[in-house]
Amino acid sequence: MSSNQNKTLNQLTAIELVTMLKNKECSPSQIVDACLEQIRLRNPQIKAWKFLDENIIQKQLRSLGSIEQKSVLAGIPMAIKDNFDTFDMPTEYGTNIYPGHQTDTDSASIKILRQAGILFLGKTVTSEFAGPFPGPTLNPHDITRTPGVSSMGSAASVADYMVPLSNGTQTGGSIIRPASLCGIYGYKGSFDHISGQGIKHIKPSIDTVGHFARCLEDIELLRQVLTKEKDNQPLESKAPKNIGICKTSSWHAASHDTMTAINKTTEALHVANYNINEIELPKEFDLLMERSFQIIYSWELREAHSDEIKNHFSRFNPWFRWAINYLNDITNQDYLDALQEAKQTRNILKNIFNEIDVIITPSAIGEAPSDLTEIPKYSFNHLWTLMYVPCINLPFYLSPNSLPIGIQAIGPQNQDRQLLNHCKAIETDMRSHFGALPVKIKV
Repeated sequence: MSSNQNKTLNQLTAIELVTMLKNKECSPSQIVDACLEQIRLRNPQIKAWKFLDENIIQKQLRSLGSIEQKSVLAGIPMAIKDNFDTFDMPTEYGTNIYPGHQTDTDSASIKILRQAGILFLGKTVTSEFAGPFPGPTLNPHDITRTPGVSSMGSAASVADYMVPLSNGTQTGGSIIRPASLCGIYGYKGSFDHISGQGIKHIKPSIDTVGHFARCLEDIELLRQVLTKEKDNQPLESKAPKNIGICKTSSWHAASHDTMTAINKTTEALHVANYNINEIELPKEFDLLMERSFQIIYSWELREAHSDEIKNHFSRFNPWFRWAINYLNDITNQDYLDALQEAKQTRNILKNIFNEIDVIITPSAIGEAPSDLTEIPKYSFNHLWTLMYVPCINLPFYLSPNSLPIGIQAIGPQNQDRQLLNHCKAIETDMRSHFGALPVKIKV
C-alpha cells in the first residue's frame, strides 16, 4: 500500500479499499470509522447528508458475515440519494411533506446493493422530488457555490471524501452536472440499464439511474454489481476509432473555461492520433428540445405526483408549480407526439453512432455558480438524457479559480461497458499528453 500510505482510508477509492480488504490491511469497520470522522468534520458546512444513524451502520457491519453471495464491493461504504427507498432508513424525497416517511421495502437497485454486501452510511440530500430547484448542500471546493442539483448530496459526499461511492438519478442533468461542478466521475447509465423499479415518483420515459466515484474503475465495478454482471472484470483500455466533438446549440452559453476545455481536449486527442470529427446535430435535435422535452417531463411529473398535487400543491417550490402549470394548454396528443419525436430523434442519433464511437461535449455551462438559487437556462445534459445514451463526466480540468470543469463522454445506447473502456483509453492518453490530470486552465 505504498502509494496509499499518506492517505486516510476515506481518501482512497473503492478499488483501492477492495485490495486492502482482500490483503487484510484494513477492515470494513475501520473504513466506516474513517468516513464517519470526515462526515463529522465537514458535513456541518457541506450539508450533504439528510439521514445518518450509526446504530443502523453497526447493524449492517454485524450482518456482513451472513450475506451469502457478496460482491467484490462487499464492506465498501456508499451514500444513497434520498429518493431511493430503504426499508431501514427514512426516505423523504427532498420535500417537507414526507417528514420521517418510512417504507418497508427497498427500491430494486438498493436491494441489489444490499445483497452485494455494500454498506449504506445514510441518505444524501436531494432537491424536492429530484427536480432542478436548488437545495441546501454546498460545493466542497468552495462553500459559497452550488454543487449542482438534484443529486447534490451524493456528488458532494464523494467529492469531499466522506464516502467512496454514491448513487443518483437523472431526469435532466442531475448526475453529470453535479459531477462536473464537484470534480468527480459521474455516470448516467443507458435508459433502464440499471433498474429504476421501486423509485417513487419516477418519470418512466426519462428518469435514469447512475452513480458517482473518484475513478473510472469504481464506476465500472459498481455498474457491474448493479447490472448483476460478473463483477471485478477490470476496465480494458480500448481507444475509440472515431471521436465526435459535439458543441450543440447551447455552445453560445458555455463559459470561456468550458470552451477552452473542449478545445484542449480536441488538441490532445489529435496529438494522440485519434480520428476527430466535428458533429453538427440535425435540426430535429433542436426542435425536440424546444418543446418536446418539457412536455414529456411535465406530463410525467404530473402523473407521478397526482396525489401530492391534489393535496399539497401550494407547498411545492416555484419551479414545480410552474412545470405543472405549463401543461394548461398541452393535450394528450401533444404528449404522444413528443414521445414519437423523441423516438425518431434517437434513431437519427443511432445512425450518427454508426460512424462515431464516442461523442465529447461539455458537462456543464462552466464552473460551479455562486448563485445558490440559480436554475440554469441552458444545459448540455437534457438532450442526452432523453436520447437514452450512457454519459460520463470526466473531471479533467480546473478553472483559473481552481474549480472543476468537466467534459462529457457519450456512447451508443446500451454500450455502457464499451464507453467506459473508451474513456479509460482517453484518460490514459490525455494524462500522458498533459503529464497529470486535472489540468488548470490559464486565464
